[in-house]
Amino acid sequence: MSRLPPAAREGVRTSLPLVVSIVPFGLVAGVAAVDAGLSPVAALGMSVVVFAGAAQLAVIDLLGRDASLVVAVVTGVVVNLRMMMYSASIAPYFQRYRARWKAFLAFFLTDQAYAVSIARFEARDGEERDASGERGDWFYLGVGASLWVGWVVTTAVGVGLGRGLPDSWGLDFAVPLIFLALLVPRIEDGTTAAAGVVAGLVALFGSGLPYELGLPLAAAVGVGVGLVAEEVRGR
Repeated sequence: MSRLPPAAREGVRTSLPLVVSIVPFGLVAGVAAVDAGLSPVAALGMSVVVFAGAAQLAVIDLLGRDASLVVAVVTGVVVNLRMMMYSASIAPYFQRYRARWKAFLAFFLTDQAYAVSIARFEARDGEERDASGERGDWFYLGVGASLWVGWVVTTAVGVGLGRGLPDSWGLDFAVPLIFLALLVPRIEDGTTAAAGVVAGLVALFGSGLPYELGLPLAAAVGVGVGLVAEEVRGR
């Protein structure tokens, strides 16, 4: 770690509390993936390649209910649509870098990496380097890569645990409970409340739709309601 740029080391240090906070989610993702019928390699590979906690949990839940792969993938994409907004917000701070480097950095974009990085970038008033001369991309990479390592490791532990846990433990409730834990802290105003309530109602009344289409429909409607509510509030 001593060979890393100072900004990257600072990013790693900043990420440590965040890494600790994702431990239970990674464990549940690993256990739930095995419980849904995924092989250990597929379960771990999803975390290595996808690296999107909420989307992974949604996909795992659908696969566990024998939904089609197309529906599961579409749901994962819809759940991750918020990354487009994060990208648009953080892109100006990376515009001076090469396209390949930006594409690599984009892989590590998560809720947590965005939140701590954008706060640092805004504090620099748009400057490419901070007061110490360090580039912000290294800080972002330090945060994002640390979160990725933490997510992969905890998922691997969850996969190992899941293979030995009895069905009597009732792990079917784990994914919905994790989603509630992710949702409640994000309901901060009328916009997010409206999106959450409407999405919940659509999911409830759409639970009987064929091919498990209720969940992707609820996610899409919730995103739409949130965008409309935000637009109305901004007028």
